Amino acid sequence: MGKPHPVELRERVVAFADEGHGHRESARHFRVSPKFVNDMIKLRRETGLLLPKQQGNSGRTGKLNGLTDWVRARLAEQGELTLDELCLELVRDHGVAAHRSSVCRWLHRLRLNHKKNLARQRATSP
Repeated sequence: MGKPHPVELRERVVAFADEGHGHRESARHFRVSPKFVNDMIKLRRETGLLLPKQQGNSGRTGKLNGLTDWVRARLAEQGELTLDELCLELVRDHGVAAHRSSVCRWLHRLRLNHKKNLARQRATSP
């Protein structure tokens, strides 16, 4: 993801448009897209500021993060659960609906994934 345009450029673009120049003309003059000019005018009208929004994960946590202790205890108690069973228990016990791929990624982040040992599955020689 690229970096946001500097606040100084944002202010100059909006000031140029406020002088009576059109959005497309402002975009050509400052070598930005017309959508950028439109977005800056809209942002200033709605918030009064031209500060860029925070990029990336803005400190939000997922809906499964609060259930870390529960899932560790549940897997220690039960042993092995399939992803589908775990998804059903999340809905039943906590009212949290999550897709099985999200639960799988969550378990990987918690290092609770189960990897089969291929050496143990081999047939023994007679």
